[in-house]
Amino acid sequence: MKCAVVIQHVLHEDLDGFEPILRSAGYEIERVCAASGRVAHIDPLEPDLLVLLGGPLGVYQTLEFPFLERELALLRKRLPAGGATLGICLGCQLMARALGARVYRGEAGAELGFGALELTTAGAAGALRHLGSAPVLHWHGDTFDIPAGAERLAGTPRYPNQAFSYGQHALGLQFHPEVSARSFERWLVASVGEISATPGVTVNGLRGAAASLTPALLQRGGAMLTAWLAQLPTDRDATA
Repeated sequence: MKCAVVIQHVLHEDLDGFEPILRSAGYEIERVCAASGRVAHIDPLEPDLLVLLGGPLGVYQTLEFPFLERELALLRKRLPAGGATLGICLGCQLMARALGARVYRGEAGAELGFGALELTTAGAAGALRHLGSAPVLHWHGDTFDIPAGAERLAGTPRYPNQAFSYGQHALGLQFHPEVSARSFERWLVASVGEISATPGVTVNGLRGAAASLTPALLQRGGAMLTAWLAQLPTDRDATA
């Protein structure tokens, strides 16, 4: 049985639709609360897969939330060593920062809601091809530069950097392909203040979009994750 260590920052942003995919692929899942202090005890090279989930924090808020620095330290050892790593939203931003790229508040404002991706040539040739131009969930106000040695895979008109790969073993996704309509209600409750502060975005509008779009998103997202897991290097010492 392979081990997937999943670092979770807030309760409502969990593995959701990705959990059964990982279990079907033979992974035993170990959840770690980022704020619990347990991140410091993770061996950077031991997990077969490391997954970093989303959250409302900024990567640059290490003084307010010191556990972010522990996550960055973990990634700075793991990524160059070829450890399989998947980052979603905040997790993607942590990966970018650990690889030396800038993470910062986006000048175009918060991107909340469902919208299509624009895949690069590399993105369309890899696992992200399963997402195509179908709408995915965007929920971020920060953005990042593509790290040196990484390859940009997708963007949107508002934020051109939405996904990158680092070698075959690391994938960062700024967006959310894992969310189901049932779990999305928790997002709405947890983020009602952020929603109210975002022009043109409403709770009812997001709920309706999730009901109609997440079934296809889960199917496409699951196919993307399955394809990415299948191409992971078997040599644990592989590097970028």
